[in-house]
Amino acid sequence: MSPSSDATPRIAAPTDERNLGREPGLVDVAVRATALGYSGATIWLTGLPASGKSTVAELAEQEIIGRGRPAFRIDGDNLRRGLCADLGFAPEDRAENVRRAAHAAALMTEAGVIALVALVSPYAADRDAARALHERDGLRFLEVFVDAPVSVCASRDPKQLYARAARGEISDFTGVSAPYEAPVRPDLVLRTGDEPPEASVERLIALALA
Repeated sequence: MSPSSDATPRIAAPTDERNLGREPGLVDVAVRATALGYSGATIWLTGLPASGKSTVAELAEQEIIGRGRPAFRIDGDNLRRGLCADLGFAPEDRAENVRRAAHAAALMTEAGVIALVALVSPYAADRDAARALHERDGLRFLEVFVDAPVSVCASRDPKQLYARAARGEISDFTGVSAPYEAPVRPDLVLRTGDEPPEASVERLIALALA
């Protein structure tokens, strides 16, 4: 019997890691970095919706590539059109969304790419888990807090999501009807309500390529 059309997608049960072993291969992170002349990093941009995460990530991706380094932007909206299309916005779905993004970014970082993750990722525990996943495998992870007040985000929201959330048309919307836990010790803070995107990008790139 085929599932009903209104069936709620479920997250698959995690694989029992006791049945798995890591296959490191013959080229580790250090060997790859020596061969390429550079190493990758995951730059995790977190902040409220419309805080400027995607704008900064897009400009940084373009600039880093222009300087001869590989970079790839992992955007939250794009993830939910494909890899994370089966997820909603309940806390457990958000956690799984972050987990998948973190694994994708880690693979890119291991390959020597600067992975720019632009994701609301509102819960500190989920972001900490993303960092731990990278650090476990000796990969560089930098948390960037894109800090803009709710009033600023709402005023420049191109999709009018804040207004729709305020009218009750969108539930579990971060900053209105769902919480956001700001980073306590981020590697970088970008105050996008006070500085132009170009200035934020320059500071981000200086961190990423350091």
